[in-house]
Amino acid sequence: MTAYDFSADDVFVLAEDIEVNGMDFYRNAAGKVEDPSHKKLLLDLADMEVSHKKIFTEMRKELAGKEKAETVFDPEGEALAYIKALADIRVFFEKEIDTSSMEEILKAAITAEKDSIVLYTGMKEMVPEKFGRHRIDNIIKEEMGHIRLLSQELKKLKR
Repeated sequence: MTAYDFSADDVFVLAEDIEVNGMDFYRNAAGKVEDPSHKKLLLDLADMEVSHKKIFTEMRKELAGKEKAETVFDPEGEALAYIKALADIRVFFEKEIDTSSMEEILKAAITAEKDSIVLYTGMKEMVPEKFGRHRIDNIIKEEMGHIRLLSQELKKLKR
């Protein structure tokens, strides 16, 4: 047991916020590229982030009672504030991202997705099984799929 336990619901809130940040990242990057095909790809990736958020929202709705339960008395909502801060700084916005080339944008996106998987893996350790630890694997699988897609797009650029 950790000093502070989270529920699966807490981690899904984090995942939803990270998807919104990803959407913002791709839309921002799309505004900085000239090539129409690159702009379209980035806007499509932004739309995928919106779809991912919807998937996570649906998964969150399917959580059972204890998986949604607050794990500690938190009348000030500090745990949720902490989770939202993690989403804002840990994945897409902590680092300077080079938007001068599509290759660099995709590399940064892959790194961000990997960072999110590391974050979810760490968060998983703070979710006791009775609070839905196994549900976090669903988030990780979705993000792994995104890495595969981004890697394929990066390979296409290098051809």
